[in-house]
Amino acid sequence: MEAVRLISVLIVLGIVITPALSQGGLKTGFYSSSCRKAESIVRSTVEAHFNKDPTLAAGLLRLHFHDCFVQGCDGSILIAGASAEKTALPNLGLRGFESLCPGVVSCADILALAARDAVDLSGGPSWGVPTGRRDGGISSSADASSLPSPLDSVPTQRQKFASKGLDDHDLVTLVGAHTIGQTDCIFFRYRLYNFTSTGNSDPSINRVFLAQLQSTCPKDGDGSKRVALDKDSQFKFDVNFFKNIRDGNGILESDQRLWGDSSTRRIVENYAGNIRGLLGLRFDFEFPKAMIKMSSIEVKTGTQGDIRKICSKFN
Repeated sequence: MEAVRLISVLIVLGIVITPALSQGGLKTGFYSSSCRKAESIVRSTVEAHFNKDPTLAAGLLRLHFHDCFVQGCDGSILIAGASAEKTALPNLGLRGFESLCPGVVSCADILALAARDAVDLSGGPSWGVPTGRRDGGISSSADASSLPSPLDSVPTQRQKFASKGLDDHDLVTLVGAHTIGQTDCIFFRYRLYNFTSTGNSDPSINRVFLAQLQSTCPKDGDGSKRVALDKDSQFKFDVNFFKNIRDGNGILESDQRLWGDSSTRRIVENYAGNIRGLLGLRFDFEFPKAMIKMSSIEVKTGTQGDIRKICSKFN
Protein backbone atom coordinates (compact mmCIF):
# COMPACT_ATOMS: atom_id res chain seq x y z
CA MET A 1 0.00 0.00 0.00
CA GLU A 2 1.22 3.44 -0.86
CA ALA A 3 0.83 4.69 2.70
CA VAL A 4 2.81 7.90 2.90
CA ARG A 5 4.37 8.94 -0.39
CA LEU A 6 5.95 12.28 0.37
CA ILE A 7 6.60 14.61 -2.52
CA SER A 8 8.88 17.39 -1.36
CA VAL A 9 7.55 20.79 -2.36
CA LEU A 10 10.08 23.46 -1.53
CA ILE A 11 8.37 26.79 -0.87
CA VAL A 12 11.35 29.13 -0.57
CA LEU A 13 10.25 32.68 0.17
CA GLY A 14 13.39 34.73 -0.26
CA ILE A 15 12.43 37.63 2.02
CA VAL A 16 13.07 37.04 5.71
CA ILE A 17 11.66 39.85 7.82
CA THR A 18 9.42 40.08 10.84
CA PRO A 19 5.88 40.45 9.47
CA ALA A 20 3.27 42.70 10.97
CA LEU A 21 0.60 40.29 12.17
CA SER A 22 -1.66 42.55 14.21
CA GLN A 23 -4.86 41.99 12.23
CA GLY A 24 -7.63 40.15 14.01
CA GLY A 25 -8.83 38.34 10.88
CA LEU A 26 -7.94 37.20 7.39
CA LYS A 27 -7.74 39.36 4.29
CA THR A 28 -6.63 38.99 0.71
CA GLY A 29 -3.23 40.45 0.00
CA PHE A 30 -2.13 40.08 3.62
CA TYR A 31 1.53 39.75 2.58
CA SER A 32 1.50 42.57 0.01
CA SER A 33 3.93 44.63 2.06
CA SER A 34 5.74 42.07 4.24
CA CYS A 35 6.45 39.54 1.50
CA ARG A 36 5.23 40.75 -1.86
CA LYS A 37 6.35 37.70 -3.85
CA ALA A 38 4.83 35.12 -1.49
CA GLU A 39 1.83 34.14 -3.63
CA SER A 40 3.73 34.16 -6.91
CA ILE A 41 6.48 31.93 -5.50
CA VAL A 42 3.96 29.46 -4.10
CA ARG A 43 2.28 29.43 -7.50
CA SER A 44 5.47 28.90 -9.49
CA THR A 45 6.65 26.15 -7.14
CA VAL A 46 3.34 24.28 -7.27
CA GLU A 47 3.25 24.67 -11.04
CA ALA A 48 6.77 23.27 -11.47
CA HIS A 49 5.86 20.14 -9.49
CA PHE A 50 2.42 19.87 -11.10
CA ASN A 51 4.01 19.80 -14.54
CA LYS A 52 6.06 16.79 -13.44
CA ASP A 53 3.20 15.01 -11.66
CA PRO A 54 -0.41 16.25 -12.13
CA THR A 55 -1.64 13.94 -9.34
CA LEU A 56 0.08 16.31 -6.89
CA ALA A 57 -2.86 18.71 -7.31
CA ALA A 58 -5.31 16.40 -5.57
CA GLY A 59 -2.80 15.74 -2.80
CA LEU A 60 -2.37 19.46 -2.07
CA LEU A 61 -6.11 20.07 -2.11
CA ARG A 62 -6.73 17.17 0.25
CA LEU A 63 -3.88 18.33 2.50
CA HIS A 64 -5.56 21.70 3.06
CA PHE A 65 -8.95 20.06 3.64
CA HIS A 66 -7.55 17.68 6.25
CA ASP A 67 -5.67 20.50 7.92
CA CYS A 68 -8.81 22.60 8.35
CA PHE A 69 -10.94 19.76 9.73
CA VAL A 70 -8.52 19.05 12.60
CA GLN A 71 -7.67 21.92 14.98
CA GLY A 72 -8.72 24.40 12.28
CA CYS A 73 -6.65 25.69 9.35
CA ASP A 74 -3.38 26.00 11.25
CA GLY A 75 -0.81 23.91 9.41
CA SER A 76 -0.90 21.20 12.08
CA ILE A 77 -1.21 18.50 9.39
CA LEU A 78 2.43 19.13 8.43
CA ILE A 79 3.96 18.32 11.82
CA ALA A 80 6.14 15.20 11.85
CA GLY A 81 5.99 12.78 14.76
CA ALA A 82 4.84 9.34 15.85
CA SER A 83 1.47 10.58 17.15
CA ALA A 84 1.01 13.68 14.97
CA GLU A 85 -2.04 14.28 12.74
CA LYS A 86 -0.45 13.08 9.53
CA THR A 87 0.10 9.60 10.99
CA ALA A 88 -3.64 9.05 11.56
CA LEU A 89 -5.34 6.52 9.27
CA PRO A 90 -7.45 9.13 7.39
CA ASN A 91 -4.25 11.01 6.51
CA LEU A 92 -2.26 8.09 5.11
CA GLY A 93 -1.47 8.77 1.48
CA LEU A 94 -1.45 12.55 1.85
CA ARG A 95 1.18 14.10 -0.36
CA GLY A 96 2.68 17.53 -0.82
CA PHE A 97 4.38 18.08 2.54
CA GLU A 98 6.81 20.97 2.55
CA SER A 99 10.41 20.26 3.47
CA LEU A 100 11.23 23.90 4.00
CA CYS A 101 9.16 26.84 5.20
CA PRO A 102 10.57 30.21 6.25
CA GLY A 103 9.40 32.27 9.19
CA VAL A 104 7.62 34.92 7.18
CA VAL A 105 4.54 33.33 5.66
CA SER A 106 2.66 30.81 7.78
CA CYS A 107 2.57 27.16 6.80
CA ALA A 108 -1.22 27.32 7.12
CA ASP A 109 -1.37 30.07 4.50
CA ILE A 110 0.98 28.16 2.18
CA LEU A 111 -1.43 25.22 2.30
CA ALA A 112 -4.39 27.48 1.46
CA LEU A 113 -2.54 29.13 -1.43
CA ALA A 114 -1.18 25.85 -2.79
CA ALA A 115 -4.68 24.31 -2.75
CA ARG A 116 -6.04 27.25 -4.78
CA ASP A 117 -3.21 26.99 -7.30
CA ALA A 118 -3.66 23.22 -7.59
CA VAL A 119 -7.31 23.70 -8.58
CA ASP A 120 -6.46 26.44 -11.06
CA LEU A 121 -3.71 24.38 -12.70
CA SER A 122 -6.17 21.50 -13.08
CA GLY A 123 -8.53 23.65 -15.14
CA GLY A 124 -10.71 24.76 -12.27
CA PRO A 125 -11.44 28.25 -10.94
CA SER A 126 -9.03 30.59 -9.19
CA TRP A 127 -9.90 32.96 -6.36
CA GLY A 128 -8.45 35.50 -3.98
CA VAL A 129 -7.30 33.58 -0.89
CA PRO A 130 -7.78 35.48 2.39
CA THR A 131 -4.49 35.10 4.28
CA GLY A 132 -3.11 35.97 7.69
CA ARG A 133 -3.42 32.59 9.39
CA ARG A 134 -0.99 31.68 12.14
CA ASP A 135 0.33 28.17 12.74
CA GLY A 136 -0.95 26.06 15.61
CA GLY A 137 0.96 24.35 18.40
CA ILE A 138 -0.97 21.07 18.61
CA SER A 139 -0.91 18.10 16.25
CA SER A 140 -2.43 14.83 17.44
CA SER A 141 -3.61 11.82 15.48
CA ALA A 142 -6.32 11.31 18.10
CA ASP A 143 -8.05 14.47 16.85
CA ALA A 144 -8.38 13.10 13.32
CA SER A 145 -11.67 11.41 14.19
CA SER A 146 -13.36 14.61 13.03
CA LEU A 147 -12.34 13.87 9.45
CA PRO A 148 -14.97 12.48 7.06
CA SER A 149 -14.56 8.79 6.22
CA PRO A 150 -15.29 6.88 2.97
CA LEU A 151 -17.68 4.77 5.07
CA ASP A 152 -19.72 7.69 6.41
CA SER A 153 -23.46 7.89 5.79
CA VAL A 154 -24.87 11.23 4.68
CA PRO A 155 -26.18 12.01 8.20
CA THR A 156 -22.68 11.38 9.58
CA GLN A 157 -21.07 13.50 6.88
CA ARG A 158 -23.64 16.22 7.55
CA GLN A 159 -22.87 16.20 11.27
CA LYS A 160 -19.11 16.40 10.70
CA PHE A 161 -19.44 19.31 8.27
CA ALA A 162 -22.02 21.11 10.43
CA SER A 163 -19.65 20.93 13.40
CA LYS A 164 -17.28 23.08 11.33
CA GLY A 165 -19.98 25.56 10.31
CA LEU A 166 -20.52 24.03 6.87
CA ASP A 167 -23.97 23.17 5.45
CA ASP A 168 -25.19 20.61 2.90
CA HIS A 169 -24.34 22.89 0.00
CA ASP A 170 -20.78 23.25 1.26
CA LEU A 171 -20.58 19.49 1.81
CA VAL A 172 -21.53 18.52 -1.74
CA THR A 173 -19.52 21.34 -3.29
CA LEU A 174 -16.33 20.48 -1.39
CA VAL A 175 -16.71 16.75 -2.08
CA GLY A 176 -16.65 17.82 -5.73
CA ALA A 177 -12.89 18.19 -5.25
CA HIS A 178 -12.82 14.43 -5.85
CA THR A 179 -13.03 15.28 -9.54
CA ILE A 180 -9.20 15.22 -9.49
CA GLY A 181 -8.75 12.70 -6.67
CA GLN A 182 -7.55 9.13 -6.40
CA THR A 183 -7.99 6.41 -3.81
CA ASP A 184 -6.67 2.90 -3.09
CA CYS A 185 -8.63 -0.26 -3.91
CA ILE A 186 -8.58 -1.18 -0.23
CA PHE A 187 -10.86 1.75 0.63
CA PHE A 188 -13.77 0.63 -1.57
CA ARG A 189 -13.14 -3.02 -2.50
CA TYR A 190 -15.73 -4.18 0.06
CA ARG A 191 -18.38 -2.52 -2.12
CA LEU A 192 -17.44 -4.83 -4.98
CA TYR A 193 -17.47 -8.17 -3.19
CA ASN A 194 -18.89 -8.05 0.32
CA PHE A 195 -21.09 -5.02 0.82
CA THR A 196 -22.66 -4.95 4.31
CA SER A 197 -21.12 -8.41 4.87
CA THR A 198 -23.59 -10.05 2.47
CA GLY A 199 -21.07 -11.45 0.04
CA ASN A 200 -22.67 -9.34 -2.69
CA SER A 201 -21.76 -6.05 -4.37
CA ASP A 202 -23.24 -2.67 -3.53
CA PRO A 203 -26.48 -2.47 -5.56
CA SER A 204 -26.02 1.27 -6.07
CA ILE A 205 -23.03 0.68 -8.36
CA ASN A 206 -23.76 0.80 -12.08
CA ARG A 207 -23.48 -2.82 -13.31
CA VAL A 208 -21.20 -2.00 -16.24
CA PHE A 209 -18.96 0.06 -13.98
CA LEU A 210 -18.95 -2.70 -11.36
CA ALA A 211 -17.37 -5.10 -13.84
CA GLN A 212 -14.71 -2.51 -14.66
CA LEU A 213 -13.91 -1.96 -10.99
CA GLN A 214 -13.73 -5.68 -10.28
CA SER A 215 -11.26 -6.04 -13.12
CA THR A 216 -9.16 -3.19 -11.77
CA CYS A 217 -9.42 -4.28 -8.14
CA PRO A 218 -9.57 -8.10 -7.94
CA LYS A 219 -10.89 -9.56 -4.70
CA ASP A 220 -7.46 -10.74 -3.56
CA GLY A 221 -5.44 -8.22 -5.55
CA ASP A 222 -3.13 -5.38 -4.53
CA GLY A 223 -5.11 -3.14 -2.17
CA SER A 224 -2.74 -0.23 -2.74
CA LYS A 225 -3.54 0.07 -6.45
CA ARG A 226 -4.65 3.63 -7.21
CA VAL A 227 -7.99 4.35 -8.87
CA ALA A 228 -9.31 7.69 -10.12
CA LEU A 229 -12.36 9.04 -8.26
CA ASP A 230 -13.56 10.58 -11.53
CA LYS A 231 -13.48 7.75 -14.04
CA ASP A 232 -13.52 9.88 -17.17
CA SER A 233 -11.54 13.03 -16.44
CA GLN A 234 -9.35 12.53 -13.39
CA PHE A 235 -6.93 15.33 -14.23
CA LYS A 236 -9.56 17.92 -15.13
CA PHE A 237 -11.40 19.93 -12.51
CA ASP A 238 -14.95 19.76 -13.85
CA VAL A 239 -18.52 18.62 -13.12
CA ASN A 240 -18.01 15.10 -14.47
CA PHE A 241 -17.65 13.80 -10.91
CA PHE A 242 -21.27 14.76 -10.22
CA LYS A 243 -22.42 13.06 -13.41
CA ASN A 244 -20.70 9.91 -12.17
CA ILE A 245 -22.58 10.09 -8.86
CA ARG A 246 -25.86 10.57 -10.72
CA ASP A 247 -25.15 7.56 -12.94
CA GLY A 248 -24.05 5.18 -10.17
CA ASN A 249 -20.37 5.50 -11.00
CA GLY A 250 -19.17 6.80 -7.65
CA ILE A 251 -16.10 5.05 -6.24
CA LEU A 252 -16.37 5.80 -2.52
CA GLU A 253 -19.50 4.79 -0.63
CA SER A 254 -19.66 8.22 1.04
CA ASP A 255 -19.69 9.90 -2.39
CA GLN A 256 -22.36 7.67 -3.92
CA ARG A 257 -24.58 8.05 -0.85
CA LEU A 258 -24.98 11.74 -1.70
CA TRP A 259 -27.41 10.56 -4.40
CA GLY A 260 -29.56 8.70 -1.88
CA ASP A 261 -30.32 11.67 0.38
CA SER A 262 -32.99 14.08 -0.89
CA SER A 263 -31.13 17.21 0.22
CA THR A 264 -27.71 16.34 -1.14
CA ARG A 265 -29.18 14.70 -4.25
CA ARG A 266 -30.76 17.99 -5.29
CA ILE A 267 -27.37 19.71 -5.13
CA VAL A 268 -25.66 16.91 -7.06
CA GLU A 269 -28.39 17.17 -9.71
CA ASN A 270 -27.87 20.91 -10.00
CA TYR A 271 -24.17 20.43 -10.70
CA ALA A 272 -24.53 17.37 -12.93
CA GLY A 273 -27.48 18.47 -15.09
CA ASN A 274 -27.36 18.21 -18.87
CA ILE A 275 -25.81 21.46 -20.06
CA ARG A 276 -22.13 20.94 -19.38
CA GLY A 277 -20.92 24.48 -20.06
CA LEU A 278 -23.42 26.39 -17.93
CA LEU A 279 -23.29 23.92 -15.06
CA GLY A 280 -19.52 23.89 -15.16
CA LEU A 281 -19.59 27.63 -14.64
CA ARG A 282 -21.99 27.25 -11.71
CA PHE A 283 -19.66 24.80 -9.96
CA ASP A 284 -16.72 27.06 -10.76
CA PHE A 285 -18.58 29.88 -9.00
CA GLU A 286 -19.67 27.88 -5.96
CA PHE A 287 -16.45 25.98 -5.27
CA PRO A 288 -14.31 29.05 -4.44
CA LYS A 289 -17.00 30.30 -2.04
CA ALA A 290 -17.05 26.95 -0.24
CA MET A 291 -13.25 26.84 -0.12
CA ILE A 292 -13.00 30.33 1.39
CA LYS A 293 -15.58 29.35 3.98
CA MET A 294 -13.76 26.12 4.81
CA SER A 295 -10.36 27.79 4.94
CA SER A 296 -11.64 30.10 7.67
CA ILE A 297 -12.44 27.26 10.11
CA GLU A 298 -11.06 28.00 13.57
CA VAL A 299 -8.18 30.06 12.18
CA LYS A 300 -5.58 31.59 14.45
CA THR A 301 -4.74 35.22 13.71
CA GLY A 302 -3.12 38.23 15.36
CA THR A 303 -1.18 37.09 18.42
CA GLN A 304 -2.55 33.54 18.38
CA GLY A 305 -0.20 30.74 17.39
CA ASP A 306 3.06 31.59 15.63
CA ILE A 307 4.80 31.22 12.26
CA ARG A 308 6.95 28.13 11.94
CA LYS A 309 10.40 28.37 10.44
CA ILE A 310 10.12 24.73 9.31
CA CYS A 311 6.62 23.43 8.58
CA SER A 312 7.24 19.94 9.94
CA LYS A 313 8.48 21.15 13.34
CA PHE A 314 7.14 23.39 16.07
CA ASN A 315 9.35 26.41 16.73
